[in-house]
Amino acid sequence: MAETVFAPWDDPNEKPLIRFQNVTKRFGEFVAIDDLTLDIFEREFFALLGPSGCGKTTMMRMLAGFETVSEGSIELAGQDIAAVPPNKRAVNMMFQSYALFPHLSVYENIAFGLRRGNMPKHDLDARVTEMLKLTRLEKFARRKPHQISGGQRQRVALARSLAKAPKLLLLDEPLGALDAKLRQATQFELMDIQEKTGTTFVIVTHDQEEAMTVASRVAVMDEGRVMQVATPERIYEAPESVYVADFIGDVNIVAGQSTPMGEDRYHISWAEGQQPLVAASDRPFTDGQSCHLAVRPEKIAISAERPADVDNAVQGKVLDIAYLGNLSTYYVELPGGQIIKSQTANTRRISRRTFTWEDTVWVSWTATAGVLLAQ
Repeated sequence: MAETVFAPWDDPNEKPLIRFQNVTKRFGEFVAIDDLTLDIFEREFFALLGPSGCGKTTMMRMLAGFETVSEGSIELAGQDIAAVPPNKRAVNMMFQSYALFPHLSVYENIAFGLRRGNMPKHDLDARVTEMLKLTRLEKFARRKPHQISGGQRQRVALARSLAKAPKLLLLDEPLGALDAKLRQATQFELMDIQEKTGTTFVIVTHDQEEAMTVASRVAVMDEGRVMQVATPERIYEAPESVYVADFIGDVNIVAGQSTPMGEDRYHISWAEGQQPLVAASDRPFTDGQSCHLAVRPEKIAISAERPADVDNAVQGKVLDIAYLGNLSTYYVELPGGQIIKSQTANTRRISRRTFTWEDTVWVSWTATAGVLLAQ
């Protein structure tokens, strides 16, 4: 039997768990969130992604109840949460600093919220044991936070946040303090725990790789506005603006003017004395309209000879080479000064490079390799 794909956002009958409706948040004159409308569904792992100061943490603090909405409304499970105090919301927040109690053991840190909720001892013990097991901390139950590693402290904070079975868990840059390798392992742990508990997670991060790894959908933000909300694949392959294309991963962006060539095809005039580029687009562009062609480096081939039968081929010279072990990125300067990045996988061990600095090369790509963008 085919597995059903989790995509409640595509189902018009699904009711969202969280609904931002025309939410604006001002701090004095400064608009932190600008007329934001957004739905997040139950069991989603939703990422708010953007540069510092784009409003992602403000959104999270409004959900948690630490900030009030200036205009508009936020609903949680169909209820307007404006009047609900933070401690009465079915929402928990895990902070960047983890905020563990240094004098309490791992067990007591996890039990803290449950004790305050007067949970009977027998249930409390069962619940804490379940959380220790979920986060693989059974062996460390008696230790104090300073006796365990950063990654383990992170898991304690997660176990404590999930102990009260919130409907929604907010994670503010939760992996910021971990080193690269541990971050990667922890991302998969987070996904695993989120799936096992079925809790809705909303994570704030400025790390695009993290958002693309963990999230069911990503909201890319800029200056208090959501630029695009989509699955990681859609954000990468079908960005709706130059901002989103540029924010996620590496990309080449060529500016030019479009000329329709029939059947969703366009010629792009982009540089004096250069052949127009060919691009496919199901979005309509008019004659002479300014546009941007965004092409990912891995979709651009590099060769010594001009390739035959290819939609786009431009000659240039190798300006720089970035060797990343599994990949090499070639920076090729075109006659007009534009630099195109081409990325190739290093499948064989490098005995000698095919191309080196200053070599004249051809970069080529198909009409469907890029995305044509209006702004």
